Amino acid sequence: MSNDSEGKIKASQDEDLELVRRSQQGDLRAFEGLVERHQKKMIHLAFRMTGDYEEACDLAQEAFLSAFRALRTFRGEARFSSWLYGIVLNRTRTRLQQIAARRRFQPLSLDDPSSPGTGSETVDPPAMEASALEQMEKKEIENKIQECIGRLDYEFREPLVLRDILGHSYGEVSALLRVPEGTVKSRLFRARLAMKDCLKKLLGDL
Repeated sequence: MSNDSEGKIKASQDEDLELVRRSQQGDLRAFEGLVERHQKKMIHLAFRMTGDYEEACDLAQEAFLSAFRALRTFRGEARFSSWLYGIVLNRTRTRLQQIAARRRFQPLSLDDPSSPGTGSETVDPPAMEASALEQMEKKEIENKIQECIGRLDYEFREPLVLRDILGHSYGEVSALLRVPEGTVKSRLFRARLAMKDCLKKLLGDL
């Protein structure tokens, strides 16, 4: 990492800490600043974990509310963003467990995926230019990737999302998940194999 990049990261962390300090003193505008700085990243994490954008927005909002309530416990021993990531992960983990429990009692039918009035009726689409088709293909691949992520157990989903999608280092993932780096690498290896197998089934040879 270049000195310039390190300087920018340090400046960002310092700004976070200043906003946290002011927030801890009751400055609501400072906390709003923290939300603005980190909201997109937290929604992105929650979406990758759940595959549902509205759910992700709700989880991020809940996480920021939890962070606000627990802000006085933040001592700056880790980056504020890492602290937030931990809260979002705990929230998504709990939500996924709740969803899994509900599904055990309310099995979903896969025989009739569409229903009248949902907007899923077949229509004759207008002719599209190559760029529009490419965008659709890219979106379809993205959807399949997210579908495969959603099929992973969350103990494998978490390191895959944190490392391969959000770009955290092994050390950061280890700290966030509170497991040894060796465990992170092992789970990540299995997650990548499962993703490759899933995508091959859905998309063919890549």
